[in-house]
Amino acid sequence: MNIKSIIIALSALLTATGCNGQNKQEVEQSNSENMSKTIVIFFSHAGDNYAVGNIEVGNTKIVADYISEITGADQFEIVTHKYDGMAYNPLIKLAQEEANNGELPPYEGEAPDLSQYDTVFIGGPVWWGTYPQVMFTLFRDIDLDGKTVIPFTTHEGSGLANCVSDVRAAFPGATVKGQFSIYGHEVRSGRAKVEKWLKGL
Repeated sequence: MNIKSIIIALSALLTATGCNGQNKQEVEQSNSENMSKTIVIFFSHAGDNYAVGNIEVGNTKIVADYISEITGADQFEIVTHKYDGMAYNPLIKLAQEEANNGELPPYEGEAPDLSQYDTVFIGGPVWWGTYPQVMFTLFRDIDLDGKTVIPFTTHEGSGLANCVSDVRAAFPGATVKGQFSIYGHEVRSGRAKVEKWLKGL
């Protein structure tokens, strides 16, 4: 099942309000089954961020939440406490060192079981031309062969940078398409942009 089918299923649920109770229940059950096959995997950095200052909810998490609200997708957040409390400048210096050294920082908990999912959104900020290194730690631990993978980024001028090509390199057996990027300072008022992207998939 692809993301277009997911959006169609969501539309069916919305139009079901005019159906009788039994038909509506059937549509909702079908829609729920479809939604369970999509997941958003993301890393998001709260705290001191460029252009938006000290934020309690990271830019990428806001986009991930939009995706889940619109499509019903599950979520897996990549969590590390390595960067907690860091000011922006020391953070980007550390991120550069990690990228240059190919470091793979550990994440909290275990990798998700993705066997039930057909479509996987992968999102994060752009740090030094690609996703944060902790995301590549998770990439090493998951298998996306045969799945549809949709990368997205939050940024302040880098766009998608090398994220799409790096995802393709990490998951050569997946179909990578439908990528999307949005400025971090736009996400809090950018739900309509995310919805438009999803409808176009």
